[in-house]
Amino acid sequence: MTIGKTGISLSQILNLVGRLDDSPGDETPRERFRAFLRENVKEVGQVRDYIEESLRLTGDQYNRALQDLVNHLGSLIDFEVTFGRYHGVKGKIGFDGHWKSPSGSHIVVEVKTTEAYAIKAATLVGYVDELISEKKIPAWDNALGLYIVGRPDPDISQLKNAIIAEKRMNQLRIISVESLLSLAEMMTEYEVNHEDILSILLPSGPRVDPIVEMMARIVAQQAPEELPPEEEQPSEVGEVKYWLTPVRSEAEASAEQVIETLVKKEQVYAFGERTPGRKHLKPGDWLCFHASGKGVIAHAKVMSIPEKKPHPKVQHPNKYPWVFRVGEAKLYLNDPVVIDAEVRTKLDAFKNRDLNKPWGWFVQATRPISENDFNILTRKS
Repeated sequence: MTIGKTGISLSQILNLVGRLDDSPGDETPRERFRAFLRENVKEVGQVRDYIEESLRLTGDQYNRALQDLVNHLGSLIDFEVTFGRYHGVKGKIGFDGHWKSPSGSHIVVEVKTTEAYAIKAATLVGYVDELISEKKIPAWDNALGLYIVGRPDPDISQLKNAIIAEKRMNQLRIISVESLLSLAEMMTEYEVNHEDILSILLPSGPRVDPIVEMMARIVAQQAPEELPPEEEQPSEVGEVKYWLTPVRSEAEASAEQVIETLVKKEQVYAFGERTPGRKHLKPGDWLCFHASGKGVIAHAKVMSIPEKKPHPKVQHPNKYPWVFRVGEAKLYLNDPVVIDAEVRTKLDAFKNRDLNKPWGWFVQATRPISENDFNILTRKS
């Protein structure tokens, strides 16, 4: 159960406000829920907690909550947001959200929990056309249709293929909820502003300098204590270290499938050339594996130092050339350890930190963690 700054989980909030639907009125469950977000959920870390809970649970109530949470996230990155309907109805434009930038750009949003069902790109194009007809958007020159996907499926690329086939690349784009959260966290933690985010979301112009400059600002602001473990003193011989590492879904396999194949069946894992901590990893260390939006899904013991050699089961060996053996693996793919606010209160990594501030930094790169944190994240304590 996810507990945020308000001391209440998303499930509890939804039980209190009632069933979300498109009934009109200021005192409807929909308006009560949106008012709660507006008045109480002001930190990106809280939004991440609630979004992850909405994606772990199933049903229309959580799909509709996800739509509202994504729109609320839009307001936190300085868009003027108009919430859309949950279901289309004749005579009404059926967009999920209409985001207006202070610069005059408009983004018409469609929130999809998953890509598992066929999505017609023409539908979102039609919403933009209707908004232009109603003079709520000046023209396509000022507009973008944006699909925001909660659980991108690596096996399904029909939406991307449809956009390419219909030559809509300058009108329609796709972003995962995880990536949108990351942009919001950058805005909170670094000198990334609304215009920077807009330059990423909108189709690229002829100059790439603004994006490069934004990246340079982020690198320049990286605090010494946040530098990768390569910059730290090497571990003492024989000292067991504990690591948390992200597992990303690839086009060919989900994060769970990667762990199932590599860690369980092949008893190996692979790091990239610049993976933090690679040079200090040694036999006897322990790794736990985090899947975005789900939690820690497995752990294993390191059995050999990473060696630069290909393995037939490692996807993209050029990207992940450093292979090492693992053992004593335990997988809990269907019962992950969710790193919600309640769990974070117990972790050493979050001592003296505001638990509602952005916390994606903890799971987005390989990092050393304490034995206590490893035990909590693997249910050993």
